Amino acid sequence: MLFNSFEFLIFLPIVFVLYWWVFGYAMRGSKHQLVCQNALVVVVSYLFYGWWDWRFLLLIAFTTICSYASGIAIGRSQVKWHKKAWMLGNVLINLFILGIYKYYDFFVGSLANLLQIDAQKHLLHLILPVGISFYTFQALSYSIDVYKGKLPPTTNLLAFTAFLSFFPQLVAGPIERATNLLPQFLQKRTFNYADGVDGLRQMLWGMFKKVVVADNCAFYVDQIFANIDSHNAGTLAVAAVLFTFQIYGDFSGYSDIAIGLGKLFGIKLMRNFNVPYFSRDIAEFWRRWHISLTTWFRDYVYIPLGGSRPDIPQKVKNPALYKKAIIVRNTFIIFLLSGFWHGANWTFVLWGAYHAMLFLPLILLEKNRKYTNVVATLSPNNPQPGFTSIKRLPTLLEIGQMALTFVLAVLGWIIFRSDSIEMTGIYLSRMLDVSLWGMPYLTNKVFTFLPLLIMLGMEWFNRAESHGLAMRGIHSKVVRYGIYMVLSLLIIISMGPEQNFIYFQF
Repeated sequence: MLFNSFEFLIFLPIVFVLYWWVFGYAMRGSKHQLVCQNALVVVVSYLFYGWWDWRFLLLIAFTTICSYASGIAIGRSQVKWHKKAWMLGNVLINLFILGIYKYYDFFVGSLANLLQIDAQKHLLHLILPVGISFYTFQALSYSIDVYKGKLPPTTNLLAFTAFLSFFPQLVAGPIERATNLLPQFLQKRTFNYADGVDGLRQMLWGMFKKVVVADNCAFYVDQIFANIDSHNAGTLAVAAVLFTFQIYGDFSGYSDIAIGLGKLFGIKLMRNFNVPYFSRDIAEFWRRWHISLTTWFRDYVYIPLGGSRPDIPQKVKNPALYKKAIIVRNTFIIFLLSGFWHGANWTFVLWGAYHAMLFLPLILLEKNRKYTNVVATLSPNNPQPGFTSIKRLPTLLEIGQMALTFVLAVLGWIIFRSDSIEMTGIYLSRMLDVSLWGMPYLTNKVFTFLPLLIMLGMEWFNRAESHGLAMRGIHSKVVRYGIYMVLSLLIIISMGPEQNFIYFQF
């Protein structure tokens, strides 16, 4: 089921009324209230997920049972290697399932191409289950965190199932940690009006970014990328920039809707995007882009490998050089894994390697943690300034830094969007060929670029807030409701055939 579908428009109010009225207000004081709310979450989440194909429910149910059982086994084990065996067993089972569905045909096909043999009879041609990478990583984090003692194993199967299948973030994140989300299903929840209103605002903002920005950009981008040879360099450059905004509007729009939905149901989900295109270097960009995935790889891969503070053997003659080499190695590992997580295509691996190379100078110069605050603030040492401590305009230096980082991101997104490495080379060579530069082909000029300006303006204005429609600095009700009406009108005008979210395929 899609957030931008007619079915979801019917689904949401029914679930909301059942959740807060039938199993909330009408059952207040009952010891069964929490059980009924969690049961409802599980039922509607499975309905939501099974809307595409009910057979996929068997996979998520299997992942749930395995992860739940591994947590119980880890908690009951008295010997450390027993605990580790149960944890690794669940990790390997889930990675095996993910590997078969997502990567088996890719590796077999790549090997067949290398050996120049026919691979067709060895391919499985399995349909990739929607969101499998997201809920698999969520399940892995639970087993690992229980093993490390970060949270006790839960014996409440219903609450655990709700945690792993919570419909707002089930198919495209954020990738939640059990330490944050699971406890919320183990305690009583009450409706908070302020959170509910802010949740609706964030959902409206996410829908605007998806339907008005991303889908309009997609109409142009898909035409150009499908016919690279037919367009000049200017057109290819415009398409690359528009894809940069398309993938941001699409993915961060989904996250905003998911987080807003969570607030409607009394559940706080982690932030997944934090105005990444206002970053001043590529390290800051990755602290602000797909935060739930980058922090997952940081906590479960980068730090266990030694992170930025590796153990240095005493026999090493140059400890500083050794440390730098380990940090560079670990950085390349997580970027290559992050790229490969996105899909079974060498373009994603190349995209990860590209960003690792951009990271390399910052690591060597020890400047990868230079920018941890919001750009253009009055309090540069405060990483999370309030609305009153931000400036209206950036400095010329900040503009230059943001522009350079944006261009580097655009080049990376060309790799990401291409069907093959060969296509990436063709696209870049034609786009950078000065002999091809001319007036770009443009269609629907106003309705493609006006939404972009609205999105960038709102997110710049609210860059120190939790989302682009936070409205903390706007006190006039007329202005606030006027903005809501304009965004709603643009969404209605832009509504067409249902468009899948890009990250459903990952």
